[in-house]
Amino acid sequence: PAANYDPMAAAGSNLARSNPALAERVAASTAAVAAREGVTPAQVPADLVTQSGGGLDPQLSPAAAQLQVARVARARGLPVEQVQALVKANTQGRQWGVFGQTLNFALDHAARAP
Repeated sequence: PAANYDPMAAAGSNLARSNPALAERVAASTAAVAAREGVTPAQVPADLVTQSGGGLDPQLSPAAAQLQVARVARARGLPVEQVQALVKANTQGRQWGVFGQTLNFALDHAARAP
């Protein structure tokens, strides 16, 4: 999560959608994520560049998770196919579910497995 579960950092930007500063920040964040992930800005899911009201939500869209698969696989020393399978296995539908970082826990376990 963006705030690292720090309640002191739990705040949105309070910028209106019509505020040019918000549009500039989102454009800069989009460009940075696109460069980091090796994709075009149009391929960056909005939830990777916008802020939740509290910054404490550990969940992200399936598109956002999928975009990061190759980088996460490199960082954790895992095959891309294994990370893709973990993303698929830990993707929840659009209903109330178990909150938490189930994918991160699965990745941690996979990286420790022989």
